[in-house]
Amino acid sequence: MTRISSFSLAALTLSCAALFASSAMALTTEQTRALTLGETDARITALQQALASPDEKTAAFMQAMADDAVKVNGTHVLIVRDGKASDPVTGEAQALPEAAEDVINNNRMRGEIDAALAALQLLSPDAALRLAATKAMLKEPDPTKLAMLDKALATEQNAGVKTQMLLARAAVMLNSTDPKVRLAAAKALADSQTPDTQLLLNQRLSEEQDKPVRSQLEASLSTIQAALNWGEKLGALFTGISLGSILLLVALGLAITYGLMGVINMAHGELMMIGAYATYVVQGLFRQYLPGMFDAYLLVAVPASFLAAALVGAVLERLVLRHLYGRPLETLLATWGISLGLMQGVRSVFGAQNVGVENPSWMSGGVQLLANLSLPYNRLVIIGFALFVLVGMTLLISKTRLGLFVRGVTQNRPMASALGVNTARIDTYAFSLGCGIAGLAGCALSQIGNVGPDLGQNYIVDAFMVVVLGGVGQLAGTVYAAMGLGLMNKLLEGVAGAVLAKIAVLVFIIVFIQKRPQGLFAMKGRSAEA
Repeated sequence: MTRISSFSLAALTLSCAALFASSAMALTTEQTRALTLGETDARITALQQALASPDEKTAAFMQAMADDAVKVNGTHVLIVRDGKASDPVTGEAQALPEAAEDVINNNRMRGEIDAALAALQLLSPDAALRLAATKAMLKEPDPTKLAMLDKALATEQNAGVKTQMLLARAAVMLNSTDPKVRLAAAKALADSQTPDTQLLLNQRLSEEQDKPVRSQLEASLSTIQAALNWGEKLGALFTGISLGSILLLVALGLAITYGLMGVINMAHGELMMIGAYATYVVQGLFRQYLPGMFDAYLLVAVPASFLAAALVGAVLERLVLRHLYGRPLETLLATWGISLGLMQGVRSVFGAQNVGVENPSWMSGGVQLLANLSLPYNRLVIIGFALFVLVGMTLLISKTRLGLFVRGVTQNRPMASALGVNTARIDTYAFSLGCGIAGLAGCALSQIGNVGPDLGQNYIVDAFMVVVLGGVGQLAGTVYAAMGLGLMNKLLEGVAGAVLAKIAVLVFIIVFIQKRPQGLFAMKGRSAEA
């Protein structure tokens, strides 16, 4: 059952006191009896009458009823908290008779009490509470709360809240007996472009007999549907960009290990998993030792995930892959076996069950652009993070000494070695860099889902498709392919479903590679001729 907090109740009491201090009507002894004694229908009627002119004592009494803190002794009604009784009208302390009995509220009565408490928040001094109460009333308009809504409107100063209150009032008046009132309400509700309002108008349309009102209802529904369609399209676009940014993060590491070095690394997904578990470990350390700085744990988790995956990658390159360069089948089998070993190692250390990584508070919530379009902060951060990693990696490869050596070794290893480049060390650095970026992808993925031993398996195939489609060794192609596949996946899902969308994307890639084996961007230089 929904409860309002003690702070909300105090704020509600103060607002009711200020608003109704000059009102002649207030909670009476007769009302408390009507609210607690008798049949449910009569009690609900008394509740609705009390809401027509509420005061601070009415709000406190309703909260006591919601908390099961009301007892009756015959016809004497008492509020009992912490074993102490008081009169709900005067507030004076009372002796608690042994024969006092609890007031029994069935589910229907409890629902009415909770709705009344929610409606009373229309009078709260907190604009957020007033807005929430108004939206709830807009979703489920109740004519019995119209008087309270009118009183709230009369004192409302916040323009945004007042606009929503006017829409809520229009929703109530949609069922008026006067066709002119219904016509004005239907016209006003066209501005409330939400699925809930669309449902209300459809329900009214199914019952409406007046032709002008029906025409306005249809016009308002058309306006709302057009806005909702835009929200759905923009939502699909954002989801596609979000998926594309994730695929980009995952594929950037492969763009080095496979695209530049030619190593078919089937353990790439497990290196992502290591980055995700590194984030989980950092989160646990902050929660235990630095709880006051928990929101900053990602600042440590990002480099930690990179270093953890890069270190594992360096060990793999030194011990295994160095002996398999130029032998793609053996490399594929070896890295596949390594991936199985890494997954089992994680299961042994962290368990087979998924673990949860909590978002910092500044990544919780989202930006509400339209009624049916919300952009989560964690997704927005990941998109920005992917761009940051892309820019950093591009600058590293094109502008630094390490990047020059990596490009030189991958394009012409004998010539680079003849010029004094330690090719074995560059191989280790390049492979570690690709693995470290995979760790960053795991860190990002931990912010939008659970972390488990099979985390990398969900993305490894898509990552290889991105690299192959974009063009082996081409960072620009990786970007275009990741965003293209992300958008294509999400747009097709809305038409054909997730499974058929995946199949369609795979068929497209196969046909594309048949027609253009080099991908979107062809490799240039001696490496293309080798």
